[in-house]
Amino acid sequence: MNETDRLVVFITVSGEEEARRIAGVLVEARKAACVNIVSGVDSVFWWKGELDSERESLLIVKTRAALLSEVVELVKGAHSYDVPEIIALPIVAGNEDYLDWLDQECR
Repeated sequence: MNETDRLVVFITVSGEEEARRIAGVLVEARKAACVNIVSGVDSVFWWKGELDSERESLLIVKTRAALLSEVVELVKGAHSYDVPEIIALPIVAGNEDYLDWLDQECR
């Protein structure tokens, strides 16, 4: 498998409780091999014409590119935000043993 067939997806959520819930949804559905939760992320952004900021949690999702649309739909269905941040970046290289494991765990 080509490394670009694998993705890291960043998703911000309202807090740790929502982070754990969405991480569980993705891993249990086998759409992600692993989800890291980073708590206490300070975000500054424009929302509805106003400068805003929030303390959020960040999900770092490891998955396959072929599963991205399913990841997006699952997250949108479980997320509390009207417009959740879900952005994907290609994995261009890494530990082949880990990347093989990622491939085996995602379906």
